[in-house]
Amino acid sequence: MKPFEQFIGQMMESARRVQARDPKAATDVIQQALAQAGLLAPQQKTGAPPPAPEFVDLNPPPAWSKPRPRPRPAPGADSGLPGRFIAGSHACEAGSRRYKLYVPAHLPAGRRPLIVMLHGCTQDPDDFATGTGMNALAEETGCLVLYPEQDGRANRSHCWNWFEPGHQARGAGEPGILAGMTRQVMKDHDAEPSQVFVAGMSAGGAMAAVLGAEYPELFAAIGVHSGLPAGSARDMISGLQAMKKPGRARSLREAVPIIVFHGDADHVVNAANGEAVLKQFVGAHAGLRATPLHASEDGASAGGRRSTRRTWRDEEGQVMAEHWTVHGAGHAWAGGNPAGSHTDALGPDASREMLRFFLNR
Repeated sequence: MKPFEQFIGQMMESARRVQARDPKAATDVIQQALAQAGLLAPQQKTGAPPPAPEFVDLNPPPAWSKPRPRPRPAPGADSGLPGRFIAGSHACEAGSRRYKLYVPAHLPAGRRPLIVMLHGCTQDPDDFATGTGMNALAEETGCLVLYPEQDGRANRSHCWNWFEPGHQARGAGEPGILAGMTRQVMKDHDAEPSQVFVAGMSAGGAMAAVLGAEYPELFAAIGVHSGLPAGSARDMISGLQAMKKPGRARSLREAVPIIVFHGDADHVVNAANGEAVLKQFVGAHAGLRATPLHASEDGASAGGRRSTRRTWRDEEGQVMAEHWTVHGAGHAWAGGNPAGSHTDALGPDASREMLRFFLNR
C-alpha cells in the first residue's frame, strides 16, 4: 500500500470511530497517522482530554520526505503594489466571514470586474494573494479581487466545508455567506454585474464549483484548481473517498463557463477529479444550449512544465470550458509565487490563464 493510501485509510478509520462515539480512539488513530507521516513529533501523555477530531482536506500533502523550508508571506505581503488591500467583513442570516479586498490604484472608468478567490486549507487571504499573484494582475487589468476568509471556528484547518450537505445548497451555509459577501462588495465598490467570477484552490476550488452550480446568475464563469465537483460528498468519509477516487457527480440543470487546472501528479486530490468537474459543467452546457461542444487538444511547454489544454466551444465559437492538465505537478497552484504556500512556480501561470478566460466572456 502506498503511503498516501495508508494515510487516507487511517483518516477514514478515524471518522468511523467518531461516528461510533469513540473520540479517544479516533484521536489515537489520527495521531498515529500523523506520526507515521512525519507530521507529528512524539508527545508525552498529559491529563488533558484529547482534542475532538475533525475533517482535514490534506492540504498540504503528507511530507514523506524531509520538507524543504519555504518562506512565509507576511501580513499585507502585497503592500509593494500601488493599490489598497483592505479588510472587511460580511454578516447575513447564514453566518459571517471576514475578507480582504484588493482595489487597484488605477481603476477604469465605470464599473469594473470582480474576481472572488477562495483559498485552500491552512491558507488565508494574505497567503493566497501572495501565492497566486492575482493582485499584480488586477493592477494590469483594473479588476477588484475579493478574498473571503474561512473562520477557524467553522473548520480548524480553515477548509471550506465543501463536503457537508449544509454547505452545498443555495441560500444556506457557506455558499449563502459567500454569495451575500460578493453582492455586498459589488454594491460597495461598483462592480460590473456581468463580470463577476470565482476561482479557488483545493477546498476552495470545490466550493467554487458549488457556487457556480448554485449561483449561475451571479458568477459569469468559475475557475477550479485542484478541486472537486459540486456535491461530490455528503460527509467526511465520502469526502475523503472522493479525494482519492471521484464518484459520480450530480447533474446540473444550469451551469456557467469553467476553466479547470489540475496536476497529474496530485496525490492529495486525484487528478480524475479535474475531469469530473469538467464533465459536470460541460454536460450542463450541452443540455442547456442543445448544441454540441467541440473539444480540441494541444500540448505546450510553458513556464517550465509541459501542459495539455483542451477547449470546448459552442457553435458560435465561444469557449465554454477549458481543462489544463499540468504534467508532473502536484497539489499546488500552477505558476504561483513560492513565497506563498502550496504553489508550483514552474507554471503554466494559472492566475493569468484564468483571468484571460474570465475577461473574454
